[in-house]
Amino acid sequence: MGVLRSSVVAIALSSILLVAANNSGSIDRHAVVSRYNPTRNASSQSTPVQVGNGGFAFGADVTGLQTFLPYATLSSWGWKNDSLPAGKTQTDIDNYEGAQWPSHGRDVQYMFDGEPTMLQWMIANPNRVNLGQVGLLFSDGKGNAVNVAETDLAEVEQDLDLWTGTISSSFVYQGKKVTVKTTSAQSSDAIGVTVTSPLVESGHLGIFLDFPWNDGSQKFAAPFVGVFNQTSNHTTTLRNGRGLGRNVQAEISHTQVNSTFLTSVGGDGFAISRVSPSAHRYNILASNHRSSSFSVTVAFSAARLKSIPQPVDVANESKSVWTKFWSSTGFIDVHTGSTDTRADELQRRIVLSRYWLRVNEAGDTPPQESGLVNNGWYGKFHMEMVFWHLAHWALWNNWELLDRSIDVYSRFLQTSLQRAQVQEGFASGARWSKMTDPTGRSAPGEINELLIWQQPHPLIFAQYDYRAHKSRATLNKWKDVVRETANFMASFAWFNQSSGFYDLGPTMYTVAEDTNPNITRNAAFELSYWRFGLDLAGEWFKNLGEKAPSAWKQVTDKLAPLPVENGLYAVYEGIEPDFWTDPTYINDHPSLAGLHGWLPLTANVSLDIAKATADKAFTSWNISNCWGWDFPMLAMSAARNGETDQAVDWLLHPLFEFDDIGMPVGGVRVPTPYFPGSSALLYAVAMMAEGWDGSNTTAPGFPSKSKGWNVRAEGISKAL
Repeated sequence: MGVLRSSVVAIALSSILLVAANNSGSIDRHAVVSRYNPTRNASSQSTPVQVGNGGFAFGADVTGLQTFLPYATLSSWGWKNDSLPAGKTQTDIDNYEGAQWPSHGRDVQYMFDGEPTMLQWMIANPNRVNLGQVGLLFSDGKGNAVNVAETDLAEVEQDLDLWTGTISSSFVYQGKKVTVKTTSAQSSDAIGVTVTSPLVESGHLGIFLDFPWNDGSQKFAAPFVGVFNQTSNHTTTLRNGRGLGRNVQAEISHTQVNSTFLTSVGGDGFAISRVSPSAHRYNILASNHRSSSFSVTVAFSAARLKSIPQPVDVANESKSVWTKFWSSTGFIDVHTGSTDTRADELQRRIVLSRYWLRVNEAGDTPPQESGLVNNGWYGKFHMEMVFWHLAHWALWNNWELLDRSIDVYSRFLQTSLQRAQVQEGFASGARWSKMTDPTGRSAPGEINELLIWQQPHPLIFAQYDYRAHKSRATLNKWKDVVRETANFMASFAWFNQSSGFYDLGPTMYTVAEDTNPNITRNAAFELSYWRFGLDLAGEWFKNLGEKAPSAWKQVTDKLAPLPVENGLYAVYEGIEPDFWTDPTYINDHPSLAGLHGWLPLTANVSLDIAKATADKAFTSWNISNCWGWDFPMLAMSAARNGETDQAVDWLLHPLFEFDDIGMPVGGVRVPTPYFPGSSALLYAVAMMAEGWDGSNTTAPGFPSKSKGWNVRAEGISKAL
């Protein structure tokens, strides 16, 4: 973000906060946040306590480090490719073509099917790397490690100070008190650690580093990423002494296949040694035996660093950035003054979701489903989930965070144009991928190739950006992305000579991914989203003072009507009339409820039918199989339809779970955490608290104060 834009945002936001303060009295933000500082007395077997900066995160067990449980250190940049399958070359990968399926009188080239080993390699690569383990070293006083278990510790306490991003851990070992402070740098990918104990002074306590082997053999690597017992698959090399960056006393290079990652260590003076030539574990002990305190910085990078911060600088930067985050952007208080006892739990989820998403989902690429806690889908991210992961930043006015990754649409524009040309034969238009990585390459797979609801997403982000920064510069910034997104959407809609309408599909998958793509035509949600997106694109070019391509209006004017069965919207045109009782169609994401809730009322949707359809979904869908963002989406539907009690019920549904530190539980579908649940919660709460286009009451999505809800919002923007 440029200096000018930062200043404009700061001035505008200050004005918003001042108005809110004058109207209702400013929220005591520190008190609200601190109320929910997580505490633990033992390590969790499923989720770590983390520090991080959005593109880098360090997961800790109850010691404040990774002493007993090898939680991950993940980043947005740490990726590697596995060795190619036997007998295959890079040329084979580059020349892969996949399957051809007939569609509307011509063959379409899709990236699925083919030789299994090569196909799986392309799906699993590149994969995200656990950069390394940092733990407490319990020593015999002569530099040798001794085996200690968590059960050997007494008086264990851990606290995460959300306001400063500081983990404070303490315990007693062999009668000696140990305290550990852990923070993360915000402008570099490093942690600062301070260990204080008489055991440091006596040489019985230090720090160890260890490095795992990572590969694409597991679609889900949770709760831990990488393995530590395949040491022959990779190499590490220690370098110390002169010639390193400023403040760097030791550097370890870790090579896996053709990728090398560096770990740089500095801080107080220390001695470092490799445990054995066949291991990748390094022991670090303080050089000063007259001090009970030992502080180090451990930094991770893909290239040699010119300098690393001192531990105290890491701690100070963490405090400064986190204090600013909590103090100067959007904030919602639903607890203070509320008499509904559930307000406390909802506030806990709000505050902790804000922290975890700031740690895990504010990097320079969109996040994967589990953020930087563990790996799902090989660590790759999903473009259809970008809305759920990132749109909340816009409503909470965290543009400096959203700007880090939302230019992914500009970065991926050329590969998306090529995809539409090669795959569909379209002369223009960008087909955004589904499952991808920082290269923008689409991972092969039938669902990956045939899903379409990610296509309008950039039009939503562009609109929010223009609302927040109404300028010619914003219009030009998004111009190419808006044009090519809409060009693809118009080209994808095929004119049906029999009906006189433009159809969507076949071939396509719906949001729920549970219909036959070869017969799925005119899915209700996708039709509504298509109309909304094309209308936004047309308005964009009107604001530019330029004429939009005529094809856009031709499609919107003649887009097929949403399918209706028995007075309710149907999943897609031609579906069996009794689909509401068929588990095949009511067992996954209930997107029909999103027609008026997630989306505003579009020109091709009847409000009465949308409301009736949502009510039917509330009672007939298999809610026991819903997960993650489903519940906030249902809440948004209830809120827009005036059912505010139901909206809160959905946000606090027993199956929409958050663990003891506020991480969203994956449930039976995916490992924990599943962060789209957190980000969708924040989007829904912002919408319910501040409202949406056309709403004109305070907190229109929440029950009234007479029903026990006192809701105050500062610096929150309305939803579309």
